[in-house]
Amino acid sequence: MERTLKRPEVLAPAGTLEKLKVAIDYGADAVYIGGDAYGLRTRAGNFSFDQMKTGVEYAHARHAKVYVAANIVAHEQDLPGAEDFFRNVQAQGVDAVIVSDPALIETCILSAPGLPVHLSTQASSCNWETLNFWQDEGLERVVLAREVGIEEIREMRKHTDIQIEAFIHGAMCIGYSGRCVLSNHMGLRDANRGGCAQNCRWKYDLFDLPQLGDKQSLLGTDDNGKPEAFSMSAVDMAMIEHIPDLIDAGVDSLKIEGRMKTVHYVSTVANVYSAAVDAYMRDPEHYQTDPAWVDELWKVAQRGMSTGFYYDTPDEQDELLGEQRKRPSYAFIGEVEHYDAATQTVTVQQRNNFGVGDHIEFYGPGFTHYAMTVEDLHDEDGEAIDRAPHAMQIVTFHCPHRVAPGDFLRGLKVRRHTRTHVQA
Repeated sequence: MERTLKRPEVLAPAGTLEKLKVAIDYGADAVYIGGDAYGLRTRAGNFSFDQMKTGVEYAHARHAKVYVAANIVAHEQDLPGAEDFFRNVQAQGVDAVIVSDPALIETCILSAPGLPVHLSTQASSCNWETLNFWQDEGLERVVLAREVGIEEIREMRKHTDIQIEAFIHGAMCIGYSGRCVLSNHMGLRDANRGGCAQNCRWKYDLFDLPQLGDKQSLLGTDDNGKPEAFSMSAVDMAMIEHIPDLIDAGVDSLKIEGRMKTVHYVSTVANVYSAAVDAYMRDPEHYQTDPAWVDELWKVAQRGMSTGFYYDTPDEQDELLGEQRKRPSYAFIGEVEHYDAATQTVTVQQRNNFGVGDHIEFYGPGFTHYAMTVEDLHDEDGEAIDRAPHAMQIVTFHCPHRVAPGDFLRGLKVRRHTRTHVQA
């Protein structure tokens, strides 16, 4: 008998209204955002209620959903005003809220009845009995702890029908499911209330401190004479090569981390995972990971990539130790505003310095790509220029391939006084 598969949702981060629109345009089925309170990313471009409404209208017009993260660990002083917050979120048409604190969960259920509640990964749900408990409490979805393995998810799916959401790409917190106290200890910034200082990403040395004399580094120096250093940081998660396992295990929502990441990151990662999921759903029996998807993710990967806890306990290969790993060499350089097919001229809003002679790549929704070398460049007045150095500058140049408004451009990061070209 032919098996029936359920297509999972591709859930992307949206730190700003622009990123929300980009994520949806580039394939995300849903986005998660933060409001002006109760979220764990106080430094992200969080949404006012008016912006929420605009984002929800944009998403719903394109058959996508919007979730609001309200996942802090609440102290007494955080609770006043929560009722109004959840009522206002519901009034904007938001599809669900993501909450971890039981007091906030109860407040939401009582003050905004009918507003779906998803349990945050901060609650560290690692077994199906816990999932059933939260379903009995009225929640419709659980975001699993990041320490859960793929076989554990299969077991959960056998014993519960609550929706399962799991992180499949992005930065991994060194703290257990994100519950870190290092930031508070070292900088009086409470990571569990939105103030994470990213202490685990800092570089550390190890010293011998004798009673007298200079302190001596125990780690030595590298080939350039600089002190060796280590961090407590994990590499990023990337499950692009394991989409069948995630879908077959019964994951309902594939979550991408990164509300503080760039438009370049959001568009690229949403595009890749949407393409992979669509390909698997079209033909699961003959599905293979496209190497182009992996290459695309490396263009925005920051710390290397790992499968986290899905298949085994992470080891030193999953940490930022030793020799620096592959880093992205591409920079986000612009967005297409218009394409004139008659003259084969593209109008671009510049976001990063580029110019004549640079090899660039256009990419767009649906995993479309086109690479070319810039042979001419003109400013808004039609004057020929060699480079576009000014942020948000409007430029035009000849492009023999049709591109579309909303497509993005990237190019190799260029060192000062040098120019390096992408290999076609």
